[in-house]
Amino acid sequence: MSADPLIDPGEVLSGGPPPDGIPAIDDPRFQPADEVDWLTANEPILSLTVGGETRGYPIQVMTWHEIVNDTVGGVPVAVTYCLLCNSGVAFGREAAGRVLSFGTSGMLYADNLVMYDRQTESLWPQLTGLASIGFLAGTQLTAIPIGAVGWEDFRAAHPEALVLTRDTGYSRPYGDNPYDGYDQPGTSPIFPLPEPTDDRLTAKTRVVGIDLGGERVALTRDRLAEDGVTHLTVGGRDLVAFQAPGQASALDMPRIADGAEIGSVAVYDAELDGEVLRFAKQGGTFVDAGTGSRRDILGNAIEGPGLGQSLTPVRFLDTFWFAWVAFHPDTELQR
Repeated sequence: MSADPLIDPGEVLSGGPPPDGIPAIDDPRFQPADEVDWLTANEPILSLTVGGETRGYPIQVMTWHEIVNDTVGGVPVAVTYCLLCNSGVAFGREAAGRVLSFGTSGMLYADNLVMYDRQTESLWPQLTGLASIGFLAGTQLTAIPIGAVGWEDFRAAHPEALVLTRDTGYSRPYGDNPYDGYDQPGTSPIFPLPEPTDDRLTAKTRVVGIDLGGERVALTRDRLAEDGVTHLTVGGRDLVAFQAPGQASALDMPRIADGAEIGSVAVYDAELDGEVLRFAKQGGTFVDAGTGSRRDILGNAIEGPGLGQSLTPVRFLDTFWFAWVAFHPDTELQR
């Protein structure tokens, strides 16, 4: 170890499996979305767009692999999913003058997946993308906006996008949820959390966390569902958060496809072509009050003068309160 650790090594705990016991996917295989017949309408899928190229990573596959080392739009990326935090995060893999590849360390910090890079074996908590123990401690990966939506919404928006398949080279019960009932609000995280904890919300409350310009804000999923559209300013930027039905919980029932409806959320820059837009929710779409253009949950204009335009996505974390506040204890909370 050539740099001081940024987190207490004593709070990095074994999650059970050994290093690479949950195997990352290094040779991902894809098929066009319009050929996929093994996902149900509301199953969650991570949607990632880089350099004009969109790919989908079904949660039923990510659950059993947690990390995909991929290249999208010519950019080396790591697409990651932590089951215990219900958090999908994407990063560029170029850092410290090299292209890194990532595996699962078998360790957890605040119940969050701890990745390791194969080049230096430094440890990186998934929710921050910051090397926190090891040779590269202090090195920050570049985060790329990514979000989970229901399969039907993804396929409608991107019928020709490539979708990660279950042809992974491993035999896993894809579609099963290994933590039946894990997301119930009254339940506790499985592994001990670093102290202190924050009791403004119960641990398993679903939140959307935003970290911009040194300002950190968390909005409850319940508030987003009630409002449909939420306008806010974070770090001096005008943002809009959308919520729409159409996504099942991946952590509710034994089969992901049977999970309770939780809806999809997304966060965008509200400014487009120099104008700050205002939106109202109509059904499962979002209407720009100025032009009447109608957009889907993925920020694409599907009707009206703005047809073909897309909003600029903003990085956010769709996770549990215990996970967000463990890394951002100074967060503002908007209930």
